[in-house]
Amino acid sequence: MRYVYGITSALLLGGSAVALATGQPLGAQVAQNDENAMRTAVPRAGAPASFADLTEQLQPAVVNISTRQRVRVRSNPFAGTPFGDLFGNRRGGGGGNQTREAQSLGSGFIISADGYVVTNNHVVAGEQGRSTIESITVTMPDGKEYDAKLIGRDPQSDLAVLKINRNEPFPFVRFGDSTKSRVGDWVIAIGNPFGLGGTVTSGIISAVYRNTGSGGAYDRYLQTDAAINRGNSGGPMFDLNGNVIGINNAIFSPTGGSVGIGFAIPSEVAEPIVETLKKGAKVERGYLGVRLSPLNEDLAASLGLPKNRGEFIQWVDPERAAAKSGIKAGDVVVKVNSKNVTPEQSLAFIVANTKPGTRIPVELIRGGKNMKLNVVVGARPDEDEIAESFGGGNADGFDEPDEQNIEQAAQKILGIAVTELTPAIARRLRVDEDVSGVVILGIDPSTDAATKGFRRGDIILSINNRPTTSPDDVDEIVSAAKKAGREAVLLRVQRGNSPPTFLPVRLRSE
Repeated sequence: MRYVYGITSALLLGGSAVALATGQPLGAQVAQNDENAMRTAVPRAGAPASFADLTEQLQPAVVNISTRQRVRVRSNPFAGTPFGDLFGNRRGGGGGNQTREAQSLGSGFIISADGYVVTNNHVVAGEQGRSTIESITVTMPDGKEYDAKLIGRDPQSDLAVLKINRNEPFPFVRFGDSTKSRVGDWVIAIGNPFGLGGTVTSGIISAVYRNTGSGGAYDRYLQTDAAINRGNSGGPMFDLNGNVIGINNAIFSPTGGSVGIGFAIPSEVAEPIVETLKKGAKVERGYLGVRLSPLNEDLAASLGLPKNRGEFIQWVDPERAAAKSGIKAGDVVVKVNSKNVTPEQSLAFIVANTKPGTRIPVELIRGGKNMKLNVVVGARPDEDEIAESFGGGNADGFDEPDEQNIEQAAQKILGIAVTELTPAIARRLRVDEDVSGVVILGIDPSTDAATKGFRRGDIILSINNRPTTSPDDVDEIVSAAKKAGREAVLLRVQRGNSPPTFLPVRLRSE
């Protein structure tokens, strides 16, 4: 199961927008003669007396999915330690890797009479670098099993398409239009929770376009209180017309079980990706090449802007579309392609669902002034290439702070004691010689700076977009902000050789 804890998510283990087809017959369909046509269930207005007729039609197209995979594990638990050779050589094997078998369980649904199956990517993808999928099995509600072929998968949206074959047509269901979903609409979910087989739960849509805070281009879900548990991953969420309006993907759970907060990938997002994967093609997404932060209360206060209106540009890849169009770190993007950037409609979502090569207008705020730029959207590169461009590194080699530094920090409005970045300190922090700023020596643990995770050795490059090359610069800028009535200031900070990051820090109230 995929778990979401505030801004954190884990895989749902258990096992853009286009015109969508509407007005299709209800329930699972089988290619057959008219005289054998399946009876249509007409839902009653208001609360249904029963979901039985609808479930009877839909359940034949919902399947269980299991995988058999080979997982690489260390044969010597002491490998990599001083005891590795000693204990490894007793067995004559050293510290090499061995493999073991593992299984995963999930759910899916058939979308065509010739046997195409939709599920979540993580149901049929082994752990990267540690496991290999050896076989995928699809089990029908009547217990019949079929070997499945992986046609295509898309880790970004967490979707995958499989293919199963038999001489007669399969029952199948159709995608519906999730854009017409309303909070309070009835839904039913069918899946394979905890490996129990076909299980039906019901509930309502609790929220549409829910952003969980986990980030990414597809952090936009239908939320439901229908029970979703481990193994429901990849199963369908139906409306009362029998159409798939969501694919169950994640839950919010402090316990590991259902607490009535489940998330499904909307059909408006899923269907075009599924159609692309069915053709064996790669899903193309728009990409700007920026690192973003939501405009939360502290960040907005440091900029003197209203919160939750737009997103803040932390960093710009110099080789990508944003940099080429003139977007800079420190900009606040408020509208993209005439669409407002909000927590429910993030910049990443809008851009990812824009065809690469499209020229779009981008409205932003820079230094308190409104600007408008035209951007040619680039194509999203591979994830390894993205990770490499973001870099990394730590500010190691700096001594722990002493009491004197902490006492000095306690006397500052910002709660931070700094010193000039000398060439000697730069070498110890392993940063480039052209980096200019001040180095944090100590942090008052009672201040917002400590809460935000600042630490000794971090380099403050600027405050409120004014360069800081000395402790006097810091005092002057912070004092001016305090006199102007600002509750927070915006620091641009670098740690080691990682790309700089903007972080808001609240000032002392006294």
